[in-house]
Amino acid sequence: MGNLSENALRILQERYLLKDKNGGLKESPKEMFHRVARSVAKAESKWAGIESQTKWEKKFFDLMSNLIFLPNSPTLMNAGTPYSQLSACFVLPVKDSLSGIFETLKTAALVHQKGGGTGFNFSHLRPAGDRLSHHGGSASGPVSFIKLFDFATEQVKQGGKRRGANMGILNVNHPDILEFVRLRVNGKPLQNFNLSVGITHAFMEAVEKDADWELIHPNSGSAIRKLKARLIWDAIVQGAWESGNPGIVFLDTINESNPMISMGAIEATNPCGEVPLLDFEACNLGSINLSKFVKGTSLDWDFLRETVHTAVRFLDNVIEVNKYPDIKIKKATIANRKIGLGVMGWAEMLIQLSIPYDSEEAVELAKKVMGFVQEESSLASSRLGEERGNFENWESSIYSPNQVMRNATRISIAPTGTISILADTSSSIEPLFALAYQRRKVLDGQNLTSINELFIKKLKEEGLFSQEILDQTMTNGSCSKVENLPEKFRSIFKTALEIDPIWHLKHQIAFQQFTDNAVSKTVNLPNSARPEDIAEIYQLAWKWKAKGITVFRNDTRREQVLYKGIKAICK
Repeated sequence: MGNLSENALRILQERYLLKDKNGGLKESPKEMFHRVARSVAKAESKWAGIESQTKWEKKFFDLMSNLIFLPNSPTLMNAGTPYSQLSACFVLPVKDSLSGIFETLKTAALVHQKGGGTGFNFSHLRPAGDRLSHHGGSASGPVSFIKLFDFATEQVKQGGKRRGANMGILNVNHPDILEFVRLRVNGKPLQNFNLSVGITHAFMEAVEKDADWELIHPNSGSAIRKLKARLIWDAIVQGAWESGNPGIVFLDTINESNPMISMGAIEATNPCGEVPLLDFEACNLGSINLSKFVKGTSLDWDFLRETVHTAVRFLDNVIEVNKYPDIKIKKATIANRKIGLGVMGWAEMLIQLSIPYDSEEAVELAKKVMGFVQEESSLASSRLGEERGNFENWESSIYSPNQVMRNATRISIAPTGTISILADTSSSIEPLFALAYQRRKVLDGQNLTSINELFIKKLKEEGLFSQEILDQTMTNGSCSKVENLPEKFRSIFKTALEIDPIWHLKHQIAFQQFTDNAVSKTVNLPNSARPEDIAEIYQLAWKWKAKGITVFRNDTRREQVLYKGIKAICK
């Protein structure tokens, strides 16, 4: 069993470990990992005997307890309990009727109650002010219902332990698009939604040509208004500059690699954008801790291969033991068996190898690592297909008739916000946010402080450690201005805001090339960044075939979670 950090223990005790009716802890972290491993391994009994179940239970426990691989939070929280909703990501349709809207809202509440997050595309709703012929009233439009969904989410904590999360998408040709892109600006109260505009190739080309753009009524399909494409584009960019929202979802790019395109186009993603899904599909995620695979000055590829295969099996098992909140979700999920295996600890892997994040060497290694994970995950799913059978809709997929496949998709790069804290490593494929920072107003309003232990270890290994250097770094959250440190050392420990945004995007694209779902990645920008900088990033993301893009300009939100620097507390 790996050592858990103080922050990991606090989060486990607050959110993950089972409690009795009085709030007392009923299990230890070790017992939690045993609970999850035992529950997920039960799926083995469908195809093999108790011996196989025992074997895989041990393998699953070893991976999780040593912090080599962790599943998404709902699996850790709910596996082996009466709830047992284990998926994190859901997409629900929003139909243009009052009954359809509120049926979706009900299902979303059930998902949130057990720890899942939901994505919606509101583009099928008629625009605000549209005449309702059956009683002479007028429609309130998508934005009003997004606010309603946000309010409802606020009342239902995810899993009883965290606030609900949603993705709200509106297509760029919807008549209410300008109202939508301003929804999060100027501190307006929308607490539980990420917002993204659904963008097409045609719109991006219209922006480049400074052409007109038609806004289309979602019911009649007729154009009801024309605007300059750049007017909409500038509003999107300005909103992102002011508040970080909206992001962009490139719908055409997503559907160009949709393995189930014959069943329909994907219109929405999960809350952080890393899993594009068809209506009613759910997906369970898990991430491999890359910092565990450094062996001297290289990587342990054999260990990584073994881990990928075990993780794919784990995630496929989750689909079997999962309890779904709705029969439609169960049917859609089991029919395609989508999983999302990703990575965390990428920045720490680079540091261990003494490779700067903002270097071509790092980008090339990203392609090599993710290419390997993609290849092995496909092989693992294919072997599971031979052992257990293809997913039900296989004949309607791009894999038929020649490629056996258990899971329609296999790879997804999630943000790993909480599980990376549990694993005590850097989140997802992000660079280090800071060498010392605070997470404010988490765990019922408490603050968590984090210090990068790898930085302290490297200082000592290279004979550079001093209390003066440590104090300066801890106070500022960065070592970039510590003159007593060699430039090469400082370059390895550059933090997110010290790295040119183009390198953030290059890493995202490198991982996206080998990810069949999508990549959740934030391009961090300094407060001094201009709207033109964001426009350039968004345009490059489209040209370079990102499936979505999000930016965040530092110190722009009232409720920012991460803050650089803490008072030095290490000796």
